[in-house]
Amino acid sequence: MKQFTEVAPPSVLASFGVAAPSLRRWADGFTLAKQSQNLSPRTITIYRDNLSRFVAYCEARNITAIEAIDPTLLREYMLSLAEHHNAGGQHQHYRVIKTFFLWWGDEAAPEGWKNPIRKVPAPKLPDKIMPPVEMADVTAMLDTCGGDYFGVRDKAMMLTLIDTGLRANELLSLDVADFDSVTGALTVKQGKGGKGRVVFAGQRTRKVIRAWLKERGNSGGAMFPAKHGARLNYRALRAVIERRARDAGLTDAPELHAFRRGFALAMLRDGCDIVTLSRLMGHSDLSLIRRYTKQTSDDLREAAERHSPADRL
Repeated sequence: MKQFTEVAPPSVLASFGVAAPSLRRWADGFTLAKQSQNLSPRTITIYRDNLSRFVAYCEARNITAIEAIDPTLLREYMLSLAEHHNAGGQHQHYRVIKTFFLWWGDEAAPEGWKNPIRKVPAPKLPDKIMPPVEMADVTAMLDTCGGDYFGVRDKAMMLTLIDTGLRANELLSLDVADFDSVTGALTVKQGKGGKGRVVFAGQRTRKVIRAWLKERGNSGGAMFPAKHGARLNYRALRAVIERRARDAGLTDAPELHAFRRGFALAMLRDGCDIVTLSRLMGHSDLSLIRRYTKQTSDDLREAAERHSPADRL
């Protein structure tokens, strides 16, 4: 059976009197193509759900062919998203549609087709500072961890997050076999965008992970499972952090991604160069790291005092 992505371009099909595939069918073909690239299930779900909404919007306006989509329709669609999505949600939809059009342009676009997304700028994202987790809060949460099964596991998870900059889903996907107990290397087999990398836990974190694996047992499978061996999911990990924050007397529990921002800021403050840090965090573009490394007002104040031209007159 032929794969969907082997369908001939619309111009070729038309020459044989065959109807070109519909926008919805191309959207399904795009999702299939992305699945074949071994992207994460979460990424595939985002592609599928966002494209399905866009296709439904087009069909409601009797547009069922990609060639009929123009910049005006795309602008109207982006405006419709603003009613129910914040800037981040709108930007995500835009990225999915842009990726879809770029794929179709390579896959089947007829000669002379002009990509309409090129005339539609991406929605602006607010340039706000995303707060990192406070190290004092991390210490307080670690202090709530006892020597029982959950205490040792939770301590190992929190230390791994703050010591490696792993995304929450990357932490949850780790298996026992992914950890080198001697070097502290943790192999991320499939990070964001399907890209793998290796990160390294420091001495303290290595010792705690080894203690956890001893408590856990030597069987394979998920490195951080629930009590009965099932792999933890994102919601369960979030619940762990909320419980530890509550036990530590914190007013608000830090976001899971705040650990990643805390790692980045701590590494920069300690002198790590931005290229190395970007590789450790799994970024393909140095500009992406700006979201995690915006300096706090304290950093700026200290820099101003340290380098004040007037003070050095």
